Amino acid sequence: MPAITTRVLLIAASLALGACSFAPPLKVPDVPTASSYREEAPWTQAQPADALARDSWWTLCGDTDLDGYQQRLIANSPDIAAALARYQQAQALSDQLHSGLFPTLIGTGNTQRDRQSEAKPLRVLGPSSPNEYGSNTVGAELDYEFDLWGRIRNQVASGNASAQAAQADLESARLSLQTQLADNYIALRGLDSQAALLKDTVNAYTKALQLTQTRHTAGIASGLDEARAQAQLETARSQVAQTLAQRALLEHAIAALIGESASDFAITPRVVELHLPQIPLGMPSTLLQRRPDIAAAQRRIAAANANIGVARAAYFPAITLSATAGYQSSDSGNWIKAPNAYWSIGPSLFLTLFDAGKRRAEVAQAQAVLDEAGAKYRGVVLSAFQQVEDNLALLSQYRTASSAQQAAVVAAQRTLDLSTSRYREGAVNYLDVVSAQTTALQTQRDALDLDTRQRRASVQLIRALGGGWSGEALSAP
Repeated sequence: MPAITTRVLLIAASLALGACSFAPPLKVPDVPTASSYREEAPWTQAQPADALARDSWWTLCGDTDLDGYQQRLIANSPDIAAALARYQQAQALSDQLHSGLFPTLIGTGNTQRDRQSEAKPLRVLGPSSPNEYGSNTVGAELDYEFDLWGRIRNQVASGNASAQAAQADLESARLSLQTQLADNYIALRGLDSQAALLKDTVNAYTKALQLTQTRHTAGIASGLDEARAQAQLETARSQVAQTLAQRALLEHAIAALIGESASDFAITPRVVELHLPQIPLGMPSTLLQRRPDIAAAQRRIAAANANIGVARAAYFPAITLSATAGYQSSDSGNWIKAPNAYWSIGPSLFLTLFDAGKRRAEVAQAQAVLDEAGAKYRGVVLSAFQQVEDNLALLSQYRTASSAQQAAVVAAQRTLDLSTSRYREGAVNYLDVVSAQTTALQTQRDALDLDTRQRRASVQLIRALGGGWSGEALSAP
C-alpha cells in the first residue's frame, strides 16, 4: 500500500506541475509604423474590394488569357509544388512532435535457443539446469514521460509555429509567382504594343522612302535625302527585331513559370488594353496582418521562443513511467498461461549532473536564434513598408508623367505632319523630316512604355500589400 500511495502522489504531483513552462513570454519586436502612407494618389480607394477573392486579384487587369495562365501556374508550377512539399514536411514534423504528449505502446515477441556457461557460478538457470534451453517471450511495453517542465509542450508549440510559418511561406511563394507571372505578361503585352507601333512605323517609313526616291528620280531631292530615309527605315526594322527578341525572353519566362516547355509554348501577339487596377489602400498597420511573409516571420519568432523553453527544461530531471507485461517460458508449447506471466511498473528519473556547459550553451544558442528571428521580422516589416511606398511613389509620379507624355506625343505628331508637308512643298530638307520622325516615334514608344510601367507598378503594389482582398475591413488613410 505505501508503494502504491507513493506512485499516486508522484502522478498527482506531475499533473499539478504539468502547466510549468520555461519559455519566456512571447514578444514580437516593435517596428515603427506610421499613421498613414506618405505617398497617396487619387486612384487609391480606401474601401475593401469585397467581390475580389484573394487568389484572383489579377482579374482586375481584365484579361482572360492572364486568368488562364494564372490557373495553369497554380496547377503546374514546380516552385509552388516545392513550397507545398516544404509545408507538408513541416506539418509532418509537427505531428511527430505532438505524439510526444501521449504514451508509447510497443509490442514485443521473441523466440530463441540459448546456451549457458558450464561454469556453475555463472549459470543463469541454476547449477542443475541444462546447458541448452529455449526462450520464448511475448509482451508489451508502455512508456510515458511526465511533461513536468513543459519540454514536450514547448516542442509541440515550436513545431506548430514552424508549420504555420511554412504555410505562410507557401502563400508568400504563391503570391510572388503570381505577381511575377502578371508582371511578365504585362511587360509582354507592352512589347506587343511596341512591336505594332514599330511595324506601323516601318510601313510609314517605307512610304517616306518611296517619296524621296520619287523626288530624287525627278531631280527634286538629293541622294542624301534618299539615304536618310533609307537609314530611318532600317533603324525601325532593327527596332522591331530587338523588340521581338525581348518578347521571346518574356514568353520563355512565362512558360517556365507555369511549368511548360519553352519549346512548345507560345503566346499569340496582340494589342490589348489592360486595365490599371484600382487598389484599396488601408492603414499601414493592416499591412502587418495581410502579408504572408510577415506572418511567417512572426511564427518563427514563436517557434524560437518555445525552443528556449525546451533548452531550459534540460536543467531539470525527466521522469518517465514505464510498464511491461507478457509471458515468458523455456517451453515452446503451451507457454502463454498465467504461471508464465511477468510484469513490471515504475517511474524512472534521468538528470544530467555534469555536461561541461552543454546545456548553458544550448540555452544561449536558442536565445540567439530568437534574436535572429526578431531581427529578421523587423527587416521584413521595414522592407514591406518600403515596397509599398516605392510603388505608391512610382504610380503617383507615373500618373503625372503620363499626362505630360501624352501632350508630347500630340506635339511630336504635329511637328512630323508639318515637316512632312513642308518637305513635299520643298520648303525644308529631309533632315527636318528625319528629326521629326525620330522624335515622334520616341515619344510614342515612351508613352507606351510609361503605360506598361504603370500597370507593372500596380501589380507590384498589390504584391507589397499582400495580395487581393476578400471582405476585409481596411481603414481609410
